Amino acid sequence: MSGEPPWQGTLGASPGPDGTPFRVWADRAGLVELAIEGREPVPMTREGEYWTASVGGELAGARYRYRVDGQAFPDPCSRRQPEGVHGPSEVVDPRAFAWSDSGWRPPAIEELVIYEAHIGTLTPEGTFAAAAGQFARLRELGVTAIEVMPIGAFPGRRNWGYDGVAIYAPAEPYGGPEGFRRFVDAAHGAGLAVILDVVYNHLGPDGNYTGAYSKQYLTGRHHTPWGDALNFDDDGAAQVRAFFRENLLHWLHEYHVDGFRLDATHAIVDDSSRHFLADLAEAVHAHPRDGHVPWLIAESNENEVRYLRPLSGGGFGFDGVWADDFHHAVRTMVTRGREGYLGSYAGSAGELARTIEQGFLFEGQEDPFSGEPRGTQAREQPWRQFVYCIQNHDQVGNQALGLRLHHLAGVPEVLAATALLLLLPQTPMLFQGQEFLASTPFLFFTDHNAELGQLVTEGRRKEFEGFSAFQDPAMRERIPDPQAEATFAASVLRLEEASRGIGALAHEYHRDLLTLRREDPVLRAARSGRPALRMWTSGKAVVVEVSAGGGRRWIAVNLGDRDECVAVEGLTALNGVLISSDSVRYGGFGAEPRLRGGLLEVPGRTGSLIH
Repeated sequence: MSGEPPWQGTLGASPGPDGTPFRVWADRAGLVELAIEGREPVPMTREGEYWTASVGGELAGARYRYRVDGQAFPDPCSRRQPEGVHGPSEVVDPRAFAWSDSGWRPPAIEELVIYEAHIGTLTPEGTFAAAAGQFARLRELGVTAIEVMPIGAFPGRRNWGYDGVAIYAPAEPYGGPEGFRRFVDAAHGAGLAVILDVVYNHLGPDGNYTGAYSKQYLTGRHHTPWGDALNFDDDGAAQVRAFFRENLLHWLHEYHVDGFRLDATHAIVDDSSRHFLADLAEAVHAHPRDGHVPWLIAESNENEVRYLRPLSGGGFGFDGVWADDFHHAVRTMVTRGREGYLGSYAGSAGELARTIEQGFLFEGQEDPFSGEPRGTQAREQPWRQFVYCIQNHDQVGNQALGLRLHHLAGVPEVLAATALLLLLPQTPMLFQGQEFLASTPFLFFTDHNAELGQLVTEGRRKEFEGFSAFQDPAMRERIPDPQAEATFAASVLRLEEASRGIGALAHEYHRDLLTLRREDPVLRAARSGRPALRMWTSGKAVVVEVSAGGGRRWIAVNLGDRDECVAVEGLTALNGVLISSDSVRYGGFGAEPRLRGGLLEVPGRTGSLIH
């Protein structure tokens, strides 16, 4: 234990030894009452723009609402919504849970191997408890952190999580607050860190009652894809900032979460002198849990180095950022897809090599998709700050048919790209099922009320009418309906695939790559800081020299059909091939790189590590 003072929340219901204080922001209300089921309403006292009340005795499990000028609404900071987002809130006492993770220490950030998961589709049961049953397999695979897509309470029983509205309350269909605490405790017991995806750029459209308490949660000064922006820099911004800042700290201290991925941070608009994202970083540094300052990872399309620079240097103080240029460069090399933002990428080995060497591809040059300059140089930042992937929930699920990369490209090319992903010193992330070439898609699904659901269905199909494959209305009708339960069911992983057929071979391949990543002394040393990576290309082949710790390794990847001979400076002899994606062990034909006439011949559709 670090000895830092315990963190105590101030919003919502906060049970303590002397009773339960309640506190809610309702800046323009004339009267607010606390309505606990089975009791007489309790008048609340106005304290500035907040209203407070305190109730003695044991209240855990009691259900309540606030009456705002006579109308009853759930608590915006509710810790549980047992009857759904429109029902009463429930008092939850986080002190009642018996944690068993007192000796837990997260892995060093350089050792992160992230596994992105959606609780509802990771297992057939779709619960925290069932997901915990996968921990032993994931740890044996070589994963060190499970990243959970948003779990804040959402309308209905199925959702990606980005329509969350009661963002302090773990979703009931998954197991609620108790279920999530058990999930985190079990993850730590299995040696896995937990990273939680949080959404601070908008709130969902169904069940969001913040507007009943204050009109200042939103501001018309800025606009986002979801309408008026959340208010981080207008009148009332101090209270909105406190609402989200306390949300992050509550996940850290009440649920022992180890890190956070912040969704679409480019849509968190703040023109004030101190950006809200810097506020968040400062808050978690001021309130660590057991000495651990949680990792903060941004999802942003900006390629902005400011995220990665320390607070003392004018940055946001984040530990990492999703660097999607890597995904886009790989995908355009192995598929013909060029529509939308993929049109900004040439699909060439040179482009992929520049991305790896720099961290970002776009460093301020014009992005053909937007026609505007995009990005900054981040060439001094340590490799661990760049989170790379070749699949994630967006890149799979935001396609009309939810197809995975190995559904769009050949399996050998995907396995070759996997070698690059898992052996580079950047932080790798896998998307659930990727490790066993899951046959299931990952589709967009919702469970809204009928009126809103119809709009979602129509909007989903309209979204793709500009794509060549869906210009025919009949083809658009084939896009799975997000509201249909069958769409959700089709996205549930078939976990048995991990232990049979090609799935078992792919699973073993991922495990062996991650074993090398963890144990090879050169690869391990390369994750410290930012040692230079040297690149050579030919055709669709890329050879990356990793030099660190007094040794050298070469990652040789060819995403094309034909063999390529690459002039690799300083490579005059091969000591051996440490792994090849085309090994017969993984169902391949045994092709490996070899030196030929002073050149490194890299077989087509393979990925290897050589020394």
